[in-house]
Amino acid sequence: MPRTIAIHADAPPKPAWGEPCNGCGVCCLAEPCPIGILVSARRFGACRALAWDEPAQRYVCGVLTGQRHLLPRWLRPIAPWLQRRAARWIAAGSGCDCDVELDDA
Repeated sequence: MPRTIAIHADAPPKPAWGEPCNGCGVCCLAEPCPIGILVSARRFGACRALAWDEPAQRYVCGVLTGQRHLLPRWLRPIAPWLQRRAARWIAAGSGCDCDVELDDA
């Protein structure tokens, strides 16, 4: 079923499966990962922890980069603990595993 996700106009193009992450944001805009489910309190839709990094012109995981303000208040006390584990939980460095197909229409 086709659906629409809002992507920042300056976001880099989605890499091919297995290629290094470039911060396109498609995966996190389409649905939250396991840590995103915890942070966003939802299983569908964009992750609330996703943040646009203007200087880098890319999306970043707010949990991974320690942006506590993106976390629900009840998770802020354990933000350092979450940040230390985020890379493994989001499979950072494993390459793109997002199978969302984009339509430029």
